[in-house]
Amino acid sequence: MVLRALFKGKPAPPHVPVQCEAPELRDADIAAAYSGPRMCGDLYDFIRVSPDRVLFGLLDVAGRATENSDIVSAAQTTFRERGTALFAKSDMNEAEAMMELCLELNRTILRSADGVRECPAFAGCYREGLGTVCYFNAGHTPGLLRHQNTITELPATGLPLGLFSHAFWEAHTVALPSHSALLLVSRGVTEARWEGKELGLERVKEYLLQSKAPNASDLCKTLLAQPGNSAPTDNDRTAMALVRPF
Repeated sequence: MVLRALFKGKPAPPHVPVQCEAPELRDADIAAAYSGPRMCGDLYDFIRVSPDRVLFGLLDVAGRATENSDIVSAAQTTFRERGTALFAKSDMNEAEAMMELCLELNRTILRSADGVRECPAFAGCYREGLGTVCYFNAGHTPGLLRHQNTITELPATGLPLGLFSHAFWEAHTVALPSHSALLLVSRGVTEARWEGKELGLERVKEYLLQSKAPNASDLCKTLLAQPGNSAPTDNDRTAMALVRPF
């Protein structure tokens, strides 16, 4: 009631997602970055869920920040609370936990939106020591895994979140060998305009193959500084990277 009184006659301020610090990893490096202020529904997050597991995710809730901020905030709360509960169990199955987290996020978005609200999402659980990532890709831009001179796409394993209450997603596991990198980018990055054309996923692949960035933070920031990816005016542009340099 106090909040409504304070903002009577004008919209209440949007809920701002928690700006999280990247956790330190023993055998890898993880980071994420936005290009400019958030205007739409991109959300990145990472959280340590056990002594040897870190959960990370990149979501893209449809709509402007002024209309979807409550949905983004609710999704982050579910990601953190349910992710911690699901992956903290010593005897849990990673693939089953990842699929359950995906279902929980889908329910949260449908409930918070009070209906349909498309949300492409990519989330993974990195296992230190083993160097593996168990992940789902809910209609998101493919994850890009670089090892030596090759790029492997991690395509969608199901539909975007927020569309159907009874949708199903698969969880897959990939290995990140030494000297490899996993790069995630939001749709705003691939759709950025450069020389009259979309930047596209192929240019992101070229960047990843040629990049000499020494860590995950530089990998994200230098990508977002590429032509077409600076000073966004129409969509959020976000990158997340997991790098194994050892």
